[in-house]
Amino acid sequence: MSTSHFDYLDRLEAEAIHILREVAGQFERPALLFSGGKDSIVLTRLAEKAFRPGRFPFPLVHVDTGHNFPEVLAYRDELAARLGEKLIVRSVEDTIKRQRLREPGGKYPSRNPLQTYTLLEVIEEFEFDACIGGARRDEEKARAKERIFSVRDEFGQWDPKRQRPELWNVYNGRIQKGENVRVFPISNWTELDVWRYIQRENISLPDIYFGHERTCVVLPSGQLLGLSEHLRLDDDDEIVTRQVRFRTVGDSTCTAAVESDASTVEDIIQDLLLAKVSERGATRLDDNISEAGMEDRKRNGYF
Repeated sequence: MSTSHFDYLDRLEAEAIHILREVAGQFERPALLFSGGKDSIVLTRLAEKAFRPGRFPFPLVHVDTGHNFPEVLAYRDELAARLGEKLIVRSVEDTIKRQRLREPGGKYPSRNPLQTYTLLEVIEEFEFDACIGGARRDEEKARAKERIFSVRDEFGQWDPKRQRPELWNVYNGRIQKGENVRVFPISNWTELDVWRYIQRENISLPDIYFGHERTCVVLPSGQLLGLSEHLRLDDDDEIVTRQVRFRTVGDSTCTAAVESDASTVEDIIQDLLLAKVSERGATRLDDNISEAGMEDRKRNGYF
């Protein structure tokens, strides 16, 4: 007598598919926020499993800071074309001009905080009532506090006191006019879970995730920041060429690389089994603004 084997990845997958179908059932105008990073790529695979052979019940939406890695943008366009799904791109550069926002200063000028303004604009433009994203609780302590269905007010702000119970996988998407819900289907996954799922599903990724030679700036912290036209360097900055990969992708001005020869998903999984620092802790400069930097941004409308 044969028995089916339902492992923990199957359980995580089933939960995420259930959440995506709940979004499709409860909301009129959802969207999937797509960055071209591994988490949002995994979300598109889960959406395929949830809704194929039909079309996705939501477009892919990318908020382009203008400081993205070129490899990631090329992958984004290729994947959207391969899926045959609608891709909406809105530019932080346009928002800066339209709202007369102040460009970030400093040597490593990240536009990540300005994404909030563009995100709120695109939500208003298309009247999205739910935005799906790839945030995970293991990334950062503010994200660990947030529910899978996270209600935001008409200004996109998050109030931890307004969070709703989510007992027995029951999700309450009821909102008032002007409000929206941010939805995190892989909230319960870890970075290692994501990579094991990528391995199992044989999902392709931007080359930037694998070991490659790159010219980098050595930061005072010892971190390696890929050389970019957006950096404002001094004459005495140390420039090196190293074999690196990226654990996460955001603005090129605030996302550091890690030294690695990992050239396959199997190699990366072995790297992670030995890692002692989270991906954001190891690579994201903008999370070091303050102890509550991420939570402050979320309260102001950040994803």
